[in-house]
Amino acid sequence: MTPEEIAQRSAEAMWADDRASRALGMTISDIGPGRATVSMSVRPDMVNGHAIGHGGFTFTLADTAFAFACNSHNRSTVAATGQIRFRRPTRVGDVLVARAVERHREGRDGTYDVVVRCGDEVIAEFEGHSKEIGGTLFRDDSAEEDA
Repeated sequence: MTPEEIAQRSAEAMWADDRASRALGMTISDIGPGRATVSMSVRPDMVNGHAIGHGGFTFTLADTAFAFACNSHNRSTVAATGQIRFRRPTRVGDVLVARAVERHREGRDGTYDVVVRCGDEVIAEFEGHSKEIGGTLFRDDSAEEDA
């Protein structure tokens, strides 16, 4: 199985149980080894008391892209830390696109950069650190055949 196929199967396995991301209307448009692109539209129920998109939803979108990128190697992985810098507010109707890219992975630890955009504008920059917890997202019989 190629790394691209592993990433796709990993995403399919995660997506099947990811009720939170699906409930928020997120979609995955790209997945590959160490990378993921996830989008979401800002709905009226996602704005705060200032009539702008609640930052927690932007964080959740970035965190979701991070999760799919760091699990793309079929190794069960969770967030150890995540931080975000908001660059501009969002508004109802904005389509946010989060692109996560693996910066470094060694042993059980990884570092990922996520940029959230609306069109050409950068909305937020997120940095996530991951930790592998053991196990896989799906059984890869081809790895056993190669051994």
